Formats: sequence, structure tokens, C-alpha cells
Amino acid sequence: MLSQVFNEALQAFFEAEAQNILSGVSERNLCARLAMPLQVFANENGYPGYYADPEYNRKQNGRVKTILDDDMQVVTITCDLILHSRGEVMRKDNLIAIEMKKSERPEEEKISDRSRLRALTKSSFDGVWSYDGEAHPEHVCGYELGYFVELNPENRSYVVQVFKAGELIDEFGGQFGL
Repeated sequence: MLSQVFNEALQAFFEAEAQNILSGVSERNLCARLAMPLQVFANENGYPGYYADPEYNRKQNGRVKTILDDDMQVVTITCDLILHSRGEVMRKDNLIAIEMKKSERPEEEKISDRSRLRALTKSSFDGVWSYDGEAHPEHVCGYELGYFVELNPENRSYVVQVFKAGELIDEFGGQFGL
């Protein structure tokens, strides 16, 4: 199950990277460190041939990834971390999209990340673009799950919000590095 892959990778990340998180390194570094166990757990648990890529901004034919925003404007997109087949598994290319923020970041950035996850996890946007598993969509969509991970190094805690089909469906949290 895909959510189990994410949860196991997240726990492995916290076990291996607690001191790194507490040291104040960048979110890019932390996403790259989460990518390692995410790809391993995915490949070992029924998702061979999938890659965990931080800051991946390309789609078919090397074009820059785009989404449609709420105003139907085309927006270029770079997600913090994605689990995908790099277009090699047409029927199920996009599995997980992850956005990560530290708790001290401005609320506007967090809102923007959540909006991006809503768009990325939709299979269609008012019928304008869609993902049918046979042809690549014009705009990025169709991620099975999206995760917004907020880290609070000050109190060694985290909160994860889970998105599916464009909606927030769950939230959980815990402590790390204790």
C-alpha cells in the first residue's frame, strides 16, 4: 500500500536524520534525505522502477512541468519531492507528491504548498486536463497521494497532512529525535 511506503520512509527518515533536522539545514537537503528511504521502500514494496526525485521539474520530452491554478492560469511547478516513474509506467506514472516546510516559514508559503498538492492529486480540473493512463496529460496531475510535511525542530515534532483526489483527507503527527 502506497501510504505504508510513505509512513515507513518517513519513520526511517526521522530515525536517520533527526540531528540533521535539528541543525537547521535547508528543506531541499531534508527532502533529498527523505527521497532515499522513499525510493527504497517503494521499490521493495511493489513499486519497482519508481524514482524519488527532489525538485524534479520536467515532464515528457524534457518540457517544464506545469499545472493550472484556481484561475485556470498555467503555472510552472517544482514539487519538493515526488515518487514517479519518470514517464516510464504510463498507466500509473505519478504516485506521491511531497511538500515540506519548517514551522517557522510564512503561512503564505504553506498555503501555496497545500494548493499545489491539491492540484497535483486531482485527476482532472473541470475537464480541461485529465490523466487517463494512456497519454501524458498537458499539465501535471494524477498523483495518487500528496503529503504536506511540517517540521518543528524547536519541539521536535511534525504534522503531516494527506491529500487525495484534490482534497485533504487526513492529518497526523508525532515527535522525532527523542
